[in-house]
Amino acid sequence: MKKTQIIVIGNGMVGYKFCEKLKSKSESFDLIVFGEECRRAYDRVHLSEYFNGKTAEDLSLSTATWYKEQNITLFLSNPIVKIDRDFKMVYAADGLSYTYDYLVFATGSAAFVPTIPGVEKDGVFVYRTIEDLELISEFAKKAKIGAVIGGGLLGLEAAKALIDLGIEQTHIIEFAPRLMPRQIDAAGSEMLKSKLADLGLKIHLNKNTTSIEGEEKITAMQFSDDTKLEVDMLVISAGIKPRDELAKACGIEVGSRGGILVNEKMQTSDPSVFAIGECALYDGMIYGLIAPGYEMAEVLAANLCEGAKEFTGFDMSTKLKLIGIDVASFGDNFIDEPDCRTIIFENKHKGIYSRINVSNDGQHLLGGILIGDATAYNMLLQTVNNKIVIPENPEELIFGSRSGGDGADGAGIVGLPDSALICSCEGVSKGDICGAVTNQNCENLDDIKKCTKAGTGCGGCIPMVKDLMVHTFKSQGKYVKNVICEHFNYSRQELFDLIHIHELKSYDEVLNEFGKNDGCEVCKPLVSSLLASLWNEMILKKGNDVAQDSNDRFLANIQKGGSYSVVPRVPGGEITPDKLIVIGEVAKKYNLYTKITGGQRIDLFGAHVNDLPVIWEELIAAGFESGHAYGKALRTVKSCVGSTWCRFGLHDSVSYAIRIEERYRGIRAPHKLKSAVSGCIRECAEAQSKDFGIIATEKGWNLYVCGNGGSKPQHALLLATDLDSDTCIKYIDRFLMFYIRTADPLTRTATWLNKMEGGIDYLRNVIINDSLGMAAQWEQEMENLVSSYKCEWKEAIENPAIRKRFSHFVNAPEEKDPTIEFVDMRGQKRVAEWNTSNQI
Repeated sequence: MKKTQIIVIGNGMVGYKFCEKLKSKSESFDLIVFGEECRRAYDRVHLSEYFNGKTAEDLSLSTATWYKEQNITLFLSNPIVKIDRDFKMVYAADGLSYTYDYLVFATGSAAFVPTIPGVEKDGVFVYRTIEDLELISEFAKKAKIGAVIGGGLLGLEAAKALIDLGIEQTHIIEFAPRLMPRQIDAAGSEMLKSKLADLGLKIHLNKNTTSIEGEEKITAMQFSDDTKLEVDMLVISAGIKPRDELAKACGIEVGSRGGILVNEKMQTSDPSVFAIGECALYDGMIYGLIAPGYEMAEVLAANLCEGAKEFTGFDMSTKLKLIGIDVASFGDNFIDEPDCRTIIFENKHKGIYSRINVSNDGQHLLGGILIGDATAYNMLLQTVNNKIVIPENPEELIFGSRSGGDGADGAGIVGLPDSALICSCEGVSKGDICGAVTNQNCENLDDIKKCTKAGTGCGGCIPMVKDLMVHTFKSQGKYVKNVICEHFNYSRQELFDLIHIHELKSYDEVLNEFGKNDGCEVCKPLVSSLLASLWNEMILKKGNDVAQDSNDRFLANIQKGGSYSVVPRVPGGEITPDKLIVIGEVAKKYNLYTKITGGQRIDLFGAHVNDLPVIWEELIAAGFESGHAYGKALRTVKSCVGSTWCRFGLHDSVSYAIRIEERYRGIRAPHKLKSAVSGCIRECAEAQSKDFGIIATEKGWNLYVCGNGGSKPQHALLLATDLDSDTCIKYIDRFLMFYIRTADPLTRTATWLNKMEGGIDYLRNVIINDSLGMAAQWEQEMENLVSSYKCEWKEAIENPAIRKRFSHFVNAPEEKDPTIEFVDMRGQKRVAEWNTSNQI
């Protein structure tokens, strides 16, 4: 029996997905696919990873033999050039013709290029295909200043590409008054703009490019406001336009502004011809995300197999990580009062913006926007899509339940209906995922991916998939192993022990011994943290910048505007007049803004990266050392003046604070650590708000643990009373080593204790009564860390290879970043506010 012949024009992600879905449903079709590019379908969603070492083969969606195994005929570099609908014939570029029973347009879209005079000049590129990336990569080797036209999703991805290629200065040009105008509001755009500026990107809003100057090669961009920007290269990423030219030429109806008109079955004006993906226009809309494209592929495949599925539109909620910054929008994100109640949280210091829109009756979440921290995105999206009744205090959706712990999150997952769509890219529901664990015996994330395809698209649903997997395991009474990520099949504690036993000293050694593939942004800093916690070696000696948190790379905190801060250690807050004079002299010499911190230290702001080593040299010569303000390590041990000066003081809190700080300085942990010593119960050092705090009593010291300030402040809890100084330190040794060994990455001690079964009583039993039999080992491990301490600043300036890193321009080591600008403020300097009108 002759099979029905289907010709697919286009071999992108959606065209490939259609072939995959159709073949999974029926073998009664002959499929012929024509691709315009020279390579088989690849992942455009993660295209920018090409600049991080991914190859075209890594990005490919299939193996080289997949099409043959599926009995699909694939033509590459051979586009269709003509269609004869009367005879159901297509004509390819190679001159051959082919007949079809059904024809599928999966031609996708092309980059929209504005009609700007000079756009054809050398050095002007679009950002769409691997070939585009190869051209950009080659040209960037001889460019210093780059620009991107477009401040939307694709434009910011292109800007990241230029940063990855080492372009010294990158500008983003956006015609609209805000970044990502289709996803985020004005306030969210300002927050995103500030975070991008901190990374050194120059943002120009309300900018209309009128011409591209230069002879044969671009030299500058001219704007409608009579300003000009000198650039060496330009990437245009100003949007997309549907590839509908073939359809239009053969008489198929298209929209007035482009796009092939389709109905809910993806059928065009010709009943034998269909369109899916970014070339299709449904109900007046072009869907420019991969998830709706995949849904269109599913709808068409189902209907060709005599199903009855319809496309009725698609949720355009998105979550992305743009240049390391979380950006998400969901539901009705732009609705405003009085049509809803809007709750906004903004933390400019941390670069976090959260907005949720709640129905006027307070019952339902309508939508929202997240910048800087999108960890709540998946559950917020499910709350909107499944019309879940929200808490009495809607702000808990952002901050979590006031009762603490993680029970609310678990209840949220359990409460979702089985029909809840978890993976929108592949149309996988909660019931599908739980069923894969229960009925298909899937025992890990990789098994679920293979079984359901969940998480194989954009990957944004993976945290929710993992949570559902764990919940299903628990409901079956199975042991749940909390693995780090897909590259390490171990928990953090297990990997800690393995590194310790095998005495591994670098990330590559750990990956080769216990991991797989290339690692990711989750496991790289985690493993680096474990190595530092175990061996206390200089963080930069490993030579693997990508495996470190960003601030560790320069042993300083990057600040707003691209400058750095210098924070020398001041143990216990005690400092001599001579040291104060040195700090003043250094601050004057390098024109640094100075401020006393909340932890009784002096922070010097506004340092150029080139100046960091020479600043450190002068401070070290005066007896200072690194304060580790940049690391996941002990920051400060705050103290009051204690019995030395205060009439209420019971003990010498300053001396004890100095002893504590000098013992634990430089020790790396899952998160930063803060401490304090108060000389009496009046608590002037605020010890009960610290990770471990000490308060003097008539008989000795009370030790408090697991407190913290921040957005979710929590008082520390009393661990032990009336301790002598040595016993108190012994308990702190045990406490810190237990925390370092068992806490998840980026988990403060307060959160660690909140999740600990048995709480403070269990912790007290472990630390004081040695219920685990680990006390002696932990004390010895702490002694090893203490004895191996070295100042990282001192090691950096004495090691020529490391010191060489501290330059802004690789080819001009002495030249400083000319784009950093400051203004006067109360006799000191601060970073200049960004003003698009004077930055050209």
